[in-house]
Amino acid sequence: MCAAVLSLEAIALGLTTPVMITIADVSTGTAVSVGLGLAVVCLLLAGMLRAEWAYLAGYVVQAAAIALGFVVPVMFGLGVVFAVLWAAADLLGRKIERERAEAWAAYRAQQS
Repeated sequence: MCAAVLSLEAIALGLTTPVMITIADVSTGTAVSVGLGLAVVCLLLAGMLRAEWAYLAGYVVQAAAIALGFVVPVMFGLGVVFAVLWAAADLLGRKIERERAEAWAAYRAQQS
């Protein structure tokens, strides 16, 4: 679930690049670095979610997406939406893994 959130967020962050250039009057180099840079980070993190640090880095990306609202105000709202989706996916995923491990341990104990 977390990989899906990051993948969708990469699209939204990538689309902030032309908005920053045309509406927010940010220089092209800065807009490309920030918008597409964050999008690439999202995609890379989506592939690295086997490591625990990638989940923590995902929270940093969420903070960066919200902070992007200082340049593109709609990102305050959109960043919060993605942050809530990220936290929900992370917490629900951990709960599912914990319950799966408990069920497997109970099954193995029953087989012994």
